[in-house]
Amino acid sequence: MESTRLIHKANQISDYFKAYPEDEAIAAVANHIWQFWDPRMRAQLADHIETSGDGLNPLSLAAARLLSEKTKSSS
Repeated sequence: MESTRLIHKANQISDYFKAYPEDEAIAAVANHIWQFWDPRMRAQLADHIETSGDGLNPLSLAAARLLSEKTKSSS
């Protein structure tokens, strides 16, 4: 998937959860991505945040970092 589409999707998810308290919102976005995104999409998101994270809103970026930590700790 193109990174611009991936970024757009992540930002749409975070827009939905942005009214939640920050910690809950980050966890909810990360959980949604974990449950519903293909592992290849999650890997592409992880690669994107390692290189720049450009285009991701702060909530999406925080959720992506949380997912990256979760993936590293479960390996």
